[in-house]
Amino acid sequence: MKLRILIVITLLSFPIVLARAQNTGAPHLEKHGTATQLVVDGKPFLILGAELLNSSSSSLEYMRPVWPRLAAIPLNTVLTPLSWELIEPREGQFDFTLVDGLIQEARRNNLRLVFLWLASWKNGMSSYAPIRVKQDTQRFPRVVEKDGKPVEILSPLGKESMVADARAFAALMRHIREVDGSAHTVLMMQVENEVGVLGDSRDRSPAANHAFDGQVPRELMTYLEQHRETLLPEFRKVWEAAGAKSSGTWQEVFGSDAKADEIFMAWNYGRYIQSVAAAGKAEYPIPMYVNTWLGGWSDPHPSPYPSGGPLPEVMDLWKAAGTAIDMYAPDEYMPNLGEWCDRYRRGGNPVFIPETNGGAIGGANVFYAVGQYEAIGFSSFGIDTFVDLERDSLLDANDDLGKSYAVLAELAPIILQHEGRGEMAGFRLDKDHPRMSLELNGYRLDVTLDQIFETAAKTGFGLVISTGPDEFLGAGSGFRIAFSPTKPGPPHVGIGSIDEGTFVGGAWTPGRRLNGDENDQGRAWRFVSKRISIEKAVVYRYE
Repeated sequence: MKLRILIVITLLSFPIVLARAQNTGAPHLEKHGTATQLVVDGKPFLILGAELLNSSSSSLEYMRPVWPRLAAIPLNTVLTPLSWELIEPREGQFDFTLVDGLIQEARRNNLRLVFLWLASWKNGMSSYAPIRVKQDTQRFPRVVEKDGKPVEILSPLGKESMVADARAFAALMRHIREVDGSAHTVLMMQVENEVGVLGDSRDRSPAANHAFDGQVPRELMTYLEQHRETLLPEFRKVWEAAGAKSSGTWQEVFGSDAKADEIFMAWNYGRYIQSVAAAGKAEYPIPMYVNTWLGGWSDPHPSPYPSGGPLPEVMDLWKAAGTAIDMYAPDEYMPNLGEWCDRYRRGGNPVFIPETNGGAIGGANVFYAVGQYEAIGFSSFGIDTFVDLERDSLLDANDDLGKSYAVLAELAPIILQHEGRGEMAGFRLDKDHPRMSLELNGYRLDVTLDQIFETAAKTGFGLVISTGPDEFLGAGSGFRIAFSPTKPGPPHVGIGSIDEGTFVGGAWTPGRRLNGDENDQGRAWRFVSKRISIEKAVVYRYE
């Protein structure tokens, strides 16, 4: 009962603590047209980030030579784990030496941080919990699967586990506020990591079986009834297929297949993690998100992905479970980035890609995520594997990501000014998808792979921003754009000028005037594949 009262009080206090964060310049989220922006020190901030390997940041000594190489990529943000077992080595005794060291090194190298709280779960498992938690299975019960054997996964129905995790997370957030509440090195927190049951569709421990055979909680049913028209279609379909009942057991309300099991687990993981996040936000209300090991309901369970994690199909369950989580974010390693971004930005959820490929794939995808989906940030995984400590240099494998980040860092002020207003679009092209069309400010832009001469591109990527009535800013590589009008007036469009250039402190410095072969003899705006360039184009209409 005490925990429930604490959670209610914490949730009621969120508007107060959020206002305090905005007034002090602490990181927070704000709407900007259709976009959601991360605002730091009163200004929007675009995360150009990368995540360290899981164990790298457990040693300050190991990390010491890595920091300057990360800054040189160039990143502006490092995502790095903090494990419960190292933060609270003995129950009630906290050691923040590692936290302080990581913050100090990030500041020294002009980098920001996003901390990943690896506590009750990481990749579905519970290997980052303190050994005392792993050993005491009576106080901290585990998931039991179909064969009747417990696995190394803490049950989300374990009340003591939730209280212990929340207490440790609250202590961590209180300390971060004390040491970083004015500097704002730490931008956001990831709460747990890729949660869910691996190897089965749900927890089958005695407590879980009792809950599953009992009534669906009244608060969840009330949420579904109040939000019926805006529920995500995949989830709503399951509920309605079972009769859209307003009460009953989990199988009576959601059916008798594995989907009901996953819905049950999503609710319980959501309740647990929302409670942990709420305890942390009561101490320091910076943005908090959960990440997802992607899969789909088309996969039978047991399946390759954890059951109950915040997949798009069950995000409504997580939202019904609480309001402390600000974002649901996909760990994206699949070829269909756009489809996942479309699914995750429904219902006003901001797009953030916390873990994905680096190299050439990441270098192309970051333009697409930022330009087309107004992502607040993008992060490649395992960035320290791309750093050659012996040669004190960046390995070629990640050079493409670094080049993209360097260009986007120049463009960030312009991107953040125009996003959310229908004035920007992003894209990526390849042999299977060599063309696309978009409309900006009265013009149709037909974007295709650049196939001219020896610079013919196999892939292309970029973004375009409408910066004036007949003016466009573009960046990227390996594509060409042809213009046609979409509003009444003269039927033809000509290219008045194309200039390459750079931005320094948000100010445009023009370089070469591109003409002739560089603009297909006045017929197209070209971005050759040998480099990532920034260019401005002015167009005109004529009879």
